[in-house]
Amino acid sequence: MDERRKEDRRSIMSFTPVYDLYQGVLLGYLGDLNLLGAMVIGERPADVDGKATLAIELPGDLPEITASRMTIPARVAWCKQDISPQYFNIGFEFHDLKPHHEKVIHAILERYQFRRDKDQSSPPLIPNE
Repeated sequence: MDERRKEDRRSIMSFTPVYDLYQGVLLGYLGDLNLLGAMVIGERPADVDGKATLAIELPGDLPEITASRMTIPARVAWCKQDISPQYFNIGFEFHDLKPHHEKVIHAILERYQFRRDKDQSSPPLIPNE
């Protein structure tokens, strides 16, 4: 697959459901997020180039965010089976991103982004033999 991503993915450590707003179905749960799109991990595949208005249920502890849901139009950019074969990874490309969407996305990333920083002073977790 040609990697044309313009912004790094940011993995999310939050159980965040994502729905199709107008069909009222659960698409899955947020796997990663950036200002250009999101990956959703779901139980059903999605049609590439399909359109949806995503309804992302927001965690309740985001500073300065009072909304409980963010809705944003998106296109299915790709869909592939997850390493766990009962799930699918669905890549959504956001359309018509507004300043309030950006604020919410930044708040989610600030609070829930999986950080891979290592404390270099910590000893390895390998037991002595």
